[in-house]
Amino acid sequence: MLAALCALAAVLLLSACGTQLAGSTDGATPTGSLPWTLASPSRVTGAQLADDQRTLTVSVRVPDGKQPCVRALKAAVTDSANNTVWVQITFSSPSGDRHSGCTGERTASTRVRLPAPLGKQRLVVDYDNQFTTDGAKLPALRLCGELGCHPPATGCTTASYEQAEIAADVPAHTYRDAEHCDGKWLVLDFSWRTGPVCGDTTASPAGCASRLGDRWFFRAKPAGWAPITSSAAGGCKVVQRAEPAFPTSLCSGLAPLSASLHPSYPPPSTSTSTSPSASASPTRSQLP
Repeated sequence: MLAALCALAAVLLLSACGTQLAGSTDGATPTGSLPWTLASPSRVTGAQLADDQRTLTVSVRVPDGKQPCVRALKAAVTDSANNTVWVQITFSSPSGDRHSGCTGERTASTRVRLPAPLGKQRLVVDYDNQFTTDGAKLPALRLCGELGCHPPATGCTTASYEQAEIAADVPAHTYRDAEHCDGKWLVLDFSWRTGPVCGDTTASPAGCASRLGDRWFFRAKPAGWAPITSSAAGGCKVVQRAEPAFPTSLCSGLAPLSASLHPSYPPPSTSTSTSPSASASPTRSQLP
């Protein structure tokens, strides 16, 4: 009888131990049991071109964890036309399921052979990362900015004003209402539509009839127009406080933006009392 009880206890102990996966101390599920799906890198960090002008190495950010997180990382040329070569980076990963433990990231590289020497062609990796050999310190290619590989020269031009809008991070669908520029300094007045949807004839005010606006001041830098400050006030006081060298000739005649374009809101009250005596007492801002 005693021997039977000991045998039963041994079976129960072994079965309990069998529920723990070897080496799985952090709660992560072995990635081999999870679905591996096609994925793209979170970011392209660089591109290098070998001496043959055809062997391209691309560095990207991919998932990482204690278990294997990336398989079959590869680069492929998807098209070549209009002086542009398109390359797409793909890999397989279980990182879509957080149980995989692939919640970190690491840098990885992959290589592809271009159909012809890159030369002066533009390289586009994963749709929105542009590289060029122009102005690059080879073998590293130069990563281009939001305005492309050859942005417009800083100056008093429409293309240059568009670069200033991007630098100031103005709202989408912004209109330029006024421009004051001497090639080294710039003032731009912006406005954008607000309110009901355009075309809504039942709304009051009518759709797209309302606007908000702002005024930004810029200084020319080698990389383009650099924002100095913004202000709805007229004249030079605000901008010359931020940048004393800003020319008076560009700001002295500026009128304040209308209150409808740039409304001013008082700070919220800090009083939390609801007693009659408290509500009847003047606030600090109301005292003479």
